[in-house]
Amino acid sequence: MHLPSVVAQSFTLLLLLIIAGCANPERHRLLARTIAPATSAQVAGEYRIFVATTRAETAAPGVIFSGDRSPATTYAFADVSVPATHQTGRLERSPSPEVADPARYFAARRLGIYRDEQAYSRALHESIERHGGRALVFIHGFNTGFDNAVYRMAQIAHDAGYDGTLILFSWPSAARIVDYIYDNNSATASRDALEHLLRLVSRSGAQRIDIVAHSMGNWVTMEALRQLAITGDRDLGGKLADVVLASPDIDVDVFKSQMRRYGVPDRHFFIFTSRNDRALDLSRIIAGNRARVGGAIDAAQLAQYGVIVIDVTDVSSPDRLNHTKFAENPLLVRLLGEGLVGAEEPASADEELVRRINSLAGSIGQTIGAAADIVITTPLDVLDAVVN
Repeated sequence: MHLPSVVAQSFTLLLLLIIAGCANPERHRLLARTIAPATSAQVAGEYRIFVATTRAETAAPGVIFSGDRSPATTYAFADVSVPATHQTGRLERSPSPEVADPARYFAARRLGIYRDEQAYSRALHESIERHGGRALVFIHGFNTGFDNAVYRMAQIAHDAGYDGTLILFSWPSAARIVDYIYDNNSATASRDALEHLLRLVSRSGAQRIDIVAHSMGNWVTMEALRQLAITGDRDLGGKLADVVLASPDIDVDVFKSQMRRYGVPDRHFFIFTSRNDRALDLSRIIAGNRARVGGAIDAAQLAQYGVIVIDVTDVSSPDRLNHTKFAENPLLVRLLGEGLVGAEEPASADEELVRRINSLAGSIGQTIGAAADIVITTPLDVLDAVVN
């Protein structure tokens, strides 16, 4: 690629990212000043999200946690409601930070901070016990404010039909396009905290721990899993279940080294990739034109490490950057749900994978026909499939 082309491409992508990031200048406020009344019929669901964050607290009204780093992990919870008018894959946010309207928008109704880790663990244990021992840990990506991380987790859980304890790990993203390096360093500095959280969830009674990571959140996730492997507890005593890596912003060679240390997974590692992910195109340019795992890669090459690669290049998304397809396309949310609400004890990992793919094929046929292609590459080599 000639230098002028690289510069032009970089400028275009940066402009798109800036436009996307500046759509709402007050988007970082989580708690509104007032909450409008709403009837139970106007609310589709309410969710308690347990939070572990390495963000620093802030005095900014309603923001709660900033993009600054904290040397210690803070434990909290947020109660979020989803409006009955919600459309799968959408994240309906109020245009005003002053008033929350649960009848029309996602709304954070309450937030509390636990006095210490022990109090947080007790609350986790009670919730996990009520939800049959299941827990989902979500790790957000680059350029994400605390508010967006909370709302995105609520949307994923609601749309995927997940019925377990919801846990958000929020590392200190500056939530600014120009702070890519800062965000990357923040994610790296948070890997010990994520490793500790995963162990804490296990100690708090979880029998099945699913992980969903997005974008740069995959970097801190893979580093934490690598550290678990080094200590000889890579699957948290058999409690680690599905790991979903959506649009991973990780250098391909680095990911391979992480997987070599981790080893072939005992359960499923799903990787969502897209060759038209414009955000990862820019990341690749910033990284010296090195391919990202979630971008244009060789799926069969990755599958050799024991992961399942789901190429969603031809699946549409309202996201102009094609970077959040896994959460914004109804079809992909359905696929995500197939994993998160799958059988507790499959007869075998291979049989469970076949069941999910068959179920997905039926769902696609009922919803969009041949409007999109999903290419699934598995370590088995016999299950390479194009679902139409």
